[in-house]
Amino acid sequence: MGIYLNPGKENYQMAINSEIFVDKSEMLLFLNAIVNTKQRFVCISRPRRFGKTMAADMTCAYYDSEADSRAMFEKLNLATNCNPYNKQAWDIYLEKFEVLRFVITDFMGSCNSVSEMLQNLTDEISEDILEKYPEIKSDKQLNLRSILNKIYGKTKRQFVIVIDEWDAVFRIWKNNKEEYTKYLDFLRDLLKDRPYVALAYMTGILPIKKYGQHSALNMFDEYSMLYPRQLAEFTGFTEKEVKDLCNRFGRDFDEIKAWYDGYKVSGIRPSDPDYKILKETGSSPKPETFELYSPLSVVQTIITGFIKNYWNKTETYEALAEYIRRDYDGLKETIAILMDGGKIKVDTSTYQNDMVTFTGKDDVLSLLIHLGYLGFDDETSEVFVPNKEILDEFKTSTKSSEWLSTFESFELSQKLIKATWEMNSDKVAELLEKAHNKVENKTYNDEAALSYAVQYAYYASQKYYTTILELDSGKGYADIIYLPSPQYSDKPALLIELKYNKEVDGAISQIKKQNYPERLEHYKGNILLIGINYNKDIPSHNPDFKHHSCIIEKA
Repeated sequence: MGIYLNPGKENYQMAINSEIFVDKSEMLLFLNAIVNTKQRFVCISRPRRFGKTMAADMTCAYYDSEADSRAMFEKLNLATNCNPYNKQAWDIYLEKFEVLRFVITDFMGSCNSVSEMLQNLTDEISEDILEKYPEIKSDKQLNLRSILNKIYGKTKRQFVIVIDEWDAVFRIWKNNKEEYTKYLDFLRDLLKDRPYVALAYMTGILPIKKYGQHSALNMFDEYSMLYPRQLAEFTGFTEKEVKDLCNRFGRDFDEIKAWYDGYKVSGIRPSDPDYKILKETGSSPKPETFELYSPLSVVQTIITGFIKNYWNKTETYEALAEYIRRDYDGLKETIAILMDGGKIKVDTSTYQNDMVTFTGKDDVLSLLIHLGYLGFDDETSEVFVPNKEILDEFKTSTKSSEWLSTFESFELSQKLIKATWEMNSDKVAELLEKAHNKVENKTYNDEAALSYAVQYAYYASQKYYTTILELDSGKGYADIIYLPSPQYSDKPALLIELKYNKEVDGAISQIKKQNYPERLEHYKGNILLIGINYNKDIPSHNPDFKHHSCIIEKA
């Protein structure tokens, strides 16, 4: 047993010996299914505190040819549970491979560059390997790939390669883009198309870095907080697992659920029953959905009996504050909505999987999903604050004075929505003026600018509504439509017509003339028609300067 080569079972045995141990060993059934296949490259990305290290310890203990771990695994779910998805014996690859495990951060501390770190890594790991295989001649030109190739050529021994904190280069050396490709090329050279690789298992917080057209690691399948796929139930503690712990230790499940639940993930595991469903019905089975809990926080609460924010054991509030203070196209307003319990649609496709390349608020929100600060619903593509513990982190991170204006505007917007529901047109006009005054003066010049100001004033409505601009009625366009989300179906649809330097009554007349309500037949009887006018020609010394007028009718 070495430091990096065949590290043994001791770390995983300590986890099993712990007072609280949640058995995730059935994950190995999935890994066994992809050993020595094209899918044998696995990249796991999860936040800190979500059990990545223990899963890596388990993987090493199982495959390590020198670990002597049969007696340990025979008692775990892997061996004892009758699993309908398993087509192979649970021990088919038990102790069958050489295991090479290393943690990238271990080689970064004294280094100033990726090149220096990679040389340090190569030297230390090569020395460990050559102690077991002294017959493999080494010289200064022999790299790690060459050593593993020679071992495989002489012995036909394959390796399971486990790399922890693989993404540390992108998280710690954030602005060293020139050397990113060196690191990616090193991993590709070590792993891709190498016959000595039976399984490659990488863990980190971030998904694989997108670096322009550079696709060095395109052989990896990714299992992330966005799409954990077959590994969904192994991403955190499931509700059943938490209930079992609460029953065993006499803890209040409802309180623990409120504080640490909320990471909703889904995935399908291949199975004969699934194929039968497909054959009989012609449709694929629905994804199995799991409500996941933060493992470290649950363990701490179960042990101590105290329900509180354990997140700051691994993160400081500055880590979150650094990203949410970036005011990309309304990011701060979005954070206010999320903190109020709202859900916001997000486009994760543009995120570059690093901590510096942001082109808009969707990229920041995508990063927060991977860091564990936001939950993600893959059915609706919405993000949300998952639980009280994370809400506490957001509250701590938004205490600075720079957030005062954001929360004042949010409160104003909430009052505006309430006044609209109450059909208090005078109050709506008053609040619109206040909101309009908060945006730049450039919005006081035409109807398009007025539309922007009104959308800004109603931004808190994103919690309840989907916004549609210029809905085609067949005879014209309504300026702004707010359609209630399914979870708020009791709320009225809002149909807003804007007028600029005109009479507000004309807005309601136009709505009726264009037959807009008929186009919204599904909401008939629960539609509010809202006409809004702003007169820019009133001089600044007039009390009605920047005055808005409003009229609201029910349809």
